Amino acid sequence: MVITGTCSVTCSTVFDIGNYKTKLVKVEAQTCCTKQNSPPKAMLIGTPSEAGNFPVLIFLHGYLLYNSFYSQLIQHISSHGFIVIAPQLYLVEGADATEDIKSTAEITNWLAEGLQHYLPPEVEPNLKKLGLAGHSRGGKVAFSLALGKLPNISTDLKISALIGVDPVDGMNQGKQTPPSVLTYIPHSFNNLDMPVMVIGSGLGEVKKNPLFPACAPKGVNHRDFYNECCKPACYFVAKDYGHNDMLDDETKGIRGKATYCLCKKGKSREPMRRFVGGVLVAFLEAYLEGNSSDLIAIRDGHVTLPVELQDSDFLV
Repeated sequence: MVITGTCSVTCSTVFDIGNYKTKLVKVEAQTCCTKQNSPPKAMLIGTPSEAGNFPVLIFLHGYLLYNSFYSQLIQHISSHGFIVIAPQLYLVEGADATEDIKSTAEITNWLAEGLQHYLPPEVEPNLKKLGLAGHSRGGKVAFSLALGKLPNISTDLKISALIGVDPVDGMNQGKQTPPSVLTYIPHSFNNLDMPVMVIGSGLGEVKKNPLFPACAPKGVNHRDFYNECCKPACYFVAKDYGHNDMLDDETKGIRGKATYCLCKKGKSREPMRRFVGGVLVAFLEAYLEGNSSDLIAIRDGHVTLPVELQDSDFLV
């Protein structure tokens, strides 16, 4: 798809809550005692509550985080007319992401038979318009599945758009976690037959304190992911915001408190969350819905962003 055209009168609204009322549905994982259509993993589903046929986005959480930490982001995206599937891939996990990739494939394959049972009446998922996104380790998992890093793992449905939200491939170059995604060869992701967006945080590669590594270290972060992307692709880096600044304003519990303590952060999460939600919506509108006006407006500087950009680029 070639991005051309002019900004529409609605182009400034992607960073605000959209026109659809939304519903957040919590779904338990399949067990011996659950009903037949239960998913392979527990999940949150953000959906418009009004009648319609809507594209679907699978959103994968970051390392040791809960899917509930993304509730506000999920609802932002859903309010613009998207069904968002946010599985809880694991609670405790080691360095190897192989099982996460397998689980994501299983969830994707479950959608055709199971998703409709958990949506409001008269809400229909359009699985021909399917996006895959992930934050941090979830971004690594999303890219791994799309790139076919596990040869025997595939999806029945075609993924039509791929997004990495501050994706991370390990601790450092040479210390990638398996299966490694990055090859350090420019534009090596040439087997991706879908448009790609990479979102980065300017503070993600800055250490919070000397005792802990940066949450998105140089050599394995957004910059490296984007360097390996091919056309069409776009790239945004928010200057003064950190790796977890797209999470909910309040994240509770020990893990929730850790999201504030372990990563360098901006003054407030709200601007970064609005930015991530907005560019996600604009990208999905362009490549799933064929309406590129919002993405063009962002690219050409015709809309005020919630954050200051450190970097941006488009491969078209």
